[in-house]
Amino acid sequence: MAIRALTGRAVGILLAAGLSLPRALPSQTTGDGFLFRRPTGTFAIRAGYDRAGAGSDVFSDVTEQLTLGRGAFSSVIGAVDFGAMLTDRLDLTLGGSFSGSRTRSEFRDWVDQDGLPIEQTTTFERVPVTVGLKVFLGSRGRSLGSLAWVPAKCAPYIGAGGGAMWYRFRQRGDFVDFQTLDIFRADISSSGWTATAHGFAGVEVAVGPRFLLVGEGRYTWARATMGEAFDGFERIDLSGLSVTAGIAFRM
Repeated sequence: MAIRALTGRAVGILLAAGLSLPRALPSQTTGDGFLFRRPTGTFAIRAGYDRAGAGSDVFSDVTEQLTLGRGAFSSVIGAVDFGAMLTDRLDLTLGGSFSGSRTRSEFRDWVDQDGLPIEQTTTFERVPVTVGLKVFLGSRGRSLGSLAWVPAKCAPYIGAGGGAMWYRFRQRGDFVDFQTLDIFRADISSSGWTATAHGFAGVEVAVGPRFLLVGEGRYTWARATMGEAFDGFERIDLSGLSVTAGIAFRM
């Protein structure tokens, strides 16, 4: 009986201690729709579709000679962004992305001596690394005194930036020498770095104090001089319009 009484008293003490804990304690670790400090930045991962402009003469040449359309150079895109919060409505951004297509084709009007198609593969890749400024069109949150920061549910933004882009345009397979009509095998490519600029618009939707859903449209401008394998062609068009969606995390 003594042991049972002591046990009951211990349980009562523990329950009383539990009930006496501050109700705000769980919210300090999980957040109750707010943060206990203003965030310093964001990290975002996005994916979507990148429509290549493909507006230069090298694309015109290969789509005329080969069974390729302009859409063959568009592809899925993946991107990551870091944003440093400068003010309530302004971020400094650092980002990078990758888009790449790899398409099999054949000559439209030529076959080999056995009547078989003359086949090749064309690869087109772009990797921009950029910095920029993101301007929010409204407040993305508000402070409650000095103890809490409440995020806005929806925060549209616009922005612009620039940087450098690495690209590669590669063709590998069988080709026709139009002077001798011989068929030869080759692996030719042009790659390198060039300057790039971009403009974008998007929206962040809060799904918690730290997590966001992000949607963005971005147009990128870039052109580059082609390598010796493509001597005689004008600068290759690396521009394109991408539409992406993803998630972001407030830091």
